[in-house]
Amino acid sequence: MGFPGTWMTESESMVYRVVPKCACSTIGQIMYYSDHGAFFDGDIHDAKSGIHKWALDASQGPITENVTARKSYAFTCVRNPYTRILSSFFDKICGIQRNGRRYRGNMVPLLVQKYGIDVGGDDGKQEFDQIASFRRFLLFARDTIRWRRPMDPDIHWSAVSGHVSTFIINGGTYDNIFWTEQFNDGMQQVLDAVETPHKVDLAAIPRFNESEGHGPKRAHPVEDYFDDLSMHLMREIYKRDFDLFKYDFDNPGNKLPVGEIDLDEVHAKLGD
Repeated sequence: MGFPGTWMTESESMVYRVVPKCACSTIGQIMYYSDHGAFFDGDIHDAKSGIHKWALDASQGPITENVTARKSYAFTCVRNPYTRILSSFFDKICGIQRNGRRYRGNMVPLLVQKYGIDVGGDDGKQEFDQIASFRRFLLFARDTIRWRRPMDPDIHWSAVSGHVSTFIINGGTYDNIFWTEQFNDGMQQVLDAVETPHKVDLAAIPRFNESEGHGPKRAHPVEDYFDDLSMHLMREIYKRDFDLFKYDFDNPGNKLPVGEIDLDEVHAKLGD
């Protein structure tokens, strides 16, 4: 299976397991800048050179050799399940993508038909009942993850622990897992631990949120979207994420972690 979703600097200063909706655009640009002294011109997800990616055939050999030999500092970044799935909903379901179309083509019409989801107008901006539509989307997300229908789960709302685990199962070891919510602290730990061709001043780095502006703004506090049934579904889908990455299941309004991530626990529980 190899190391899907893994990126590595060309200098092999660091290895990163991408987790969608967890600051991956900013992290990718920081990696690119650390090698080249300039940012990639465009969405870093579109880069076909200047950074190793598992999706690029020529990168698979160098990544495999590096990761299995533990040659470089390896890390990933995680996010609160409540805010992550809300972000996925507004970006991927309600929003218009960079190509000017809906995400995954016929998926939104299917959701409108089968789940009664309203996503506003084709400009991604029209008023609609965000809370009711999100809760219906959550049922759909649960169905894709639990029963793989009406389609396989999408990478943007499949569990973070699932993304993180493939790196471990196939022979990788993390040196650091940090939180999106405390990004500067975590990313600085990574930069302090490695030597890069170009120095990165984290305070001067812009945030590359490539999904910004695709969809409507969230109109309510996070906790308003989650009633008892929604929280039950969240536990069913993301219990391992809450437990391993120390997020507060009982209070959707608290996006901050409530404990320290135990790397030994993560490797033990996700390495089976």
